[in-house]
Amino acid sequence: MIFDTHAHFDDQAFDEDRDILLSSMEEHGIHKIVNVSSDLKSIGETIALTEKYRFVYGAVGVHPSDTKGLKDTDLEYIRESSRKDKIVAIGEIGLDYYWDDSERSHQKKWFEAQMQLAREEKLPIIIHSREAAQDTVELMKAAKAEEIGGVVHCYSYSKEMAKIFLNMGFYIGIGGVVTFKNAKKLKEVAAYVPLDRIVLETDCPYLAPVPNRGKRNSSLNLPYVAEQIAQLKGISYEEVVNETYKNALGLYRMDDK
Repeated sequence: MIFDTHAHFDDQAFDEDRDILLSSMEEHGIHKIVNVSSDLKSIGETIALTEKYRFVYGAVGVHPSDTKGLKDTDLEYIRESSRKDKIVAIGEIGLDYYWDDSERSHQKKWFEAQMQLAREEKLPIIIHSREAAQDTVELMKAAKAEEIGGVVHCYSYSKEMAKIFLNMGFYIGIGGVVTFKNAKKLKEVAAYVPLDRIVLETDCPYLAPVPNRGKRNSSLNLPYVAEQIAQLKGISYEEVVNETYKNALGLYRMDDK
């Protein structure tokens, strides 16, 4: 059984065959999926997916690139949404200095606000951090994020930085990039991070693994990620799948139903 801890099946890339694709997941060994919102619109779409598919759960929050123009009333909408059945996290939230679509001051404000919301609602956080490692860590420490818990999704930093996040009790999300030939740094991280702190993710429709790199990604590609991690760690594919499944349940504080 495989657990995709981070997907975006609300994305328009799935408009033509979303139901057919999601309906095929369980027969292919994909037992649970967390659909993660990125903006206010996708929060409603995520909730709708959780209501339609029994194996789909959700996370609600606003991606740093979409924080421009957010209002306090929007934070209350996120809060109300987080109380819906099958919502298991606040995310994805954080900082993105690569695209810089929103002013950094806005990104920081809403990262802090959403971390505080997660604390109040007793939910873990899904952190998006790209080319913003130091500011991410500083804001997490200021918010005492180790008391909130969560995952650093689509991990892209060094082994040394991973140690900092691990020491704060966070999981490390690893997806298709680990299969890329030029992903030396992430391969080192995957080999270094203890198996009990790794969770599998797709970030679909983005970042499909080899041999499907460049195509639309989906949870069906996760076996390629698990196989790569198994090779890097010198363990069996089954061990990776079983342990990361248990890790995901721990991350999202879920029962295995």
